[in-house]
Amino acid sequence: MENQTALEKLNEKISNFLQEYHTLKGENEMMRNEIVTLKANCELKNQEIEKLNQQNAQKDIEIEEIVNKIESILG
Repeated sequence: MENQTALEKLNEKISNFLQEYHTLKGENEMMRNEIVTLKANCELKNQEIEKLNQQNAQKDIEIEEIVNKIESILG
């Protein structure tokens, strides 16, 4: 009878470990999906930042051209 009790305890522990494993596996998958989403959002933001930096550089060039024209007019 004691062996049966030990076997039942072992079976219960294994069941608990499997349940925890599946829970952690699900959480891991959710975290992986979140990482993928965050990486995609980060890439979009990086692209937007690059676009804004290029626009800023273009505006700087335009300002410099305007200043040069004003200086050439004023002599």
